[in-house]
Amino acid sequence: MSVEEQGQVVESLPGEVTWDEMAMPEGDLHSQGKLETRDVLRGFFSRQRRRVYLGTELPVYYPGERRFAPDLLVVRDVETHPRNKWVVSYEGKGLEWVMEVHVGGDRKKDAEYNVERYARLGIPEYFIYDRARERLEAYRLPMPETRRYERIPLEGGRYRSEVLGLEFELAGGKLRLWVGNALLLESHELLEQEQRLREEEVRRRQEAERGRDEAERRLAELQAELERLRGSGHRP
Repeated sequence: MSVEEQGQVVESLPGEVTWDEMAMPEGDLHSQGKLETRDVLRGFFSRQRRRVYLGTELPVYYPGERRFAPDLLVVRDVETHPRNKWVVSYEGKGLEWVMEVHVGGDRKKDAEYNVERYARLGIPEYFIYDRARERLEAYRLPMPETRRYERIPLEGGRYRSEVLGLEFELAGGKLRLWVGNALLLESHELLEQEQRLREEEVRRRQEAERGRDEAERRLAELQAELERLRGSGHRP
């Protein structure tokens, strides 16, 4: 099959999943859990100048498998242009990191079925962000050829993703990401931090200007006193 024919086949595949394949809508807790994490990852990899594709609820096609749409997926070192589906045979790469966000309903799909399925597909790491229980679970294939996950151990309250080179922690009701000892912030948090830094710089400049004004005023007073003493015949 030519490249053009492959492209036509890929284009013909549905870019959405059916109601039967989708999980029930779970509201803001569900959407925030995946979108906030994607926002942090996008900012981090952009600053690293890494070509990393991030997708949310994107239909994924593996050869011989039913399609599925993870809440959040990551594939490194690929083109980052927008897609409406991920076809492994066409892209030449499978998913490398997946996170499912669970809020309500049957937990078995994320915590049991997907653990078996994603391992069988060879997805190196799988994270489950259970917002109902405020828990984080993490799995990794011990070797690329292995098709059974092992749990990633919790170290210092964090789970380390070898795929992403980041650590994940639940703190204050939010999923936080760390690189070393540096906390990665969401876009709005970075903007707020930048605003605070600008305001602090303005405050420092204003204080410095007030200090200069006070010093100039005091110098003028001393010079005036000196002139007065000289005029009255006194030596300073």
